Amino acid sequence: MVSGAWSLRGELVLSCSCAVFCPCTLSLGLAPPTEGHCQTWAGIRIDEGRFDDTDLAGVKVGLIIEIPGLMSRGNWTAGLFVDDRASIQAVKALTRIFTGRAGGSTHLLSILVSHFLGVQQAPIVYRTEGQTRVFSVEKIIDGAVTPVAGKNKDEPVVIRNSEYWVASDITVARADKSRLRAFGRNWNFAGRSAEICRLDWGN
Repeated sequence: MVSGAWSLRGELVLSCSCAVFCPCTLSLGLAPPTEGHCQTWAGIRIDEGRFDDTDLAGVKVGLIIEIPGLMSRGNWTAGLFVDDRASIQAVKALTRIFTGRAGGSTHLLSILVSHFLGVQQAPIVYRTEGQTRVFSVEKIIDGAVTPVAGKNKDEPVVIRNSEYWVASDITVARADKSRLRAFGRNWNFAGRSAEICRLDWGN
């Protein structure tokens, strides 16, 4: 195996400050967020994953990201939260992946993020209740995101075959609750844009 070879498969849930569904998803960062800037948190459940010989399966991750304008212009601020049950080796591997230094699917983060707030370990919950994804980082993030139903009420609205870097298929969702208190930030994005994606990342 090539040193630094990695893969992650699982699911991502994201809640942001956009009033309606994130324009960055379809414009690929060329259209501004609805508020002119983006504040977001994301939760990731890793179902299968490795970094070299380090097993990442079962680890949960949280991200905080601030984007001052157009996504494509960079100057992002980001911070990382890793499940407190993760090993030191897993934390080091995930830090490399989510700062973009491991290359592959997340390489863009090494270009777009200019200020990294650091890594914290904390108890993290990612669970599914019906269609709702519940995500929390203890004392930091408290979120619940539900897909937006389509014409067929049993099926959510899904954007398919996009060139969005996170995933090609994105489930359109809305935050039922979305509180974040970390790094001097105090956000509440209840009722605002959210999304759910299957992850299949690697290098």
